[in-house]
Amino acid sequence: MKHRAVVLAGSRPGRDEFAQQFGTDMKALVAVAGEPMVRRPVRALLASKHVGEVLVLSQTPERVEAVVAKDPRIIFSRSRGTIAETMLEVLEDDETRWPLLVTTADHALLDTATVDEFVLHSAGADIAVGVVEQANLLHRLPRTERTWLRFRGGAYTGANLFVLRSPAVHPAIELWRSVEQDRKKVGRVIALLGPLTMLAVMLRLVTIEQVLKRLGRRLGLELRAVVLSNPLAGVDVDKPADHTLVEAILAGKA
Repeated sequence: MKHRAVVLAGSRPGRDEFAQQFGTDMKALVAVAGEPMVRRPVRALLASKHVGEVLVLSQTPERVEAVVAKDPRIIFSRSRGTIAETMLEVLEDDETRWPLLVTTADHALLDTATVDEFVLHSAGADIAVGVVEQANLLHRLPRTERTWLRFRGGAYTGANLFVLRSPAVHPAIELWRSVEQDRKKVGRVIALLGPLTMLAVMLRLVTIEQVLKRLGRRLGLELRAVVLSNPLAGVDVDKPADHTLVEAILAGKA
């Protein structure tokens, strides 16, 4: 069964200072290696044998459509104010085809091999989350700065890749909406599992798999972290330093 890919290409509420440094008010339209960066993940998804159609969501879909290559498999639609609100609308749409493979427009280094690997290793999970292990990424980019989630057995950064298997994931998206505006949202989600689990995470006594298993039991879902082999899957374009790094990587200079 092919996945319906979703590319989140919306803007956060308010002025996007990062985008404006590059002459636009939309991050998805920031040029990376000479083209609007939203084109890159869309292209990688379309080339995957596991992807059927690609739904691109933005507050101004007509502007994104104007810069993306024409393909009958791409659908452009309007997003809501936040990621969680947007995903809830997709989940509640009777025409949504499952499973969903979700990524973001700023995933400029996403390649088809990573998409294929992620889909294969997410099979059977209600929700799968792509991550990159710290040692793998720092071996490739020793001076890069990422946000690391630390557990027993390793530290990980997110890869902006998710699989949502069916409408049963609705409670998890509702949970995300409840903490979406909190800059420490991951900590708040873990805190829902109780003080002992929170302490175990802080002391690195539990693995990422154990934490997701406990959270999955609470939600009635199977959650899985998929550790990706390509370290560059953990790099997105969210600030000027990221933009410089990604352009250097694409030019073969990093």
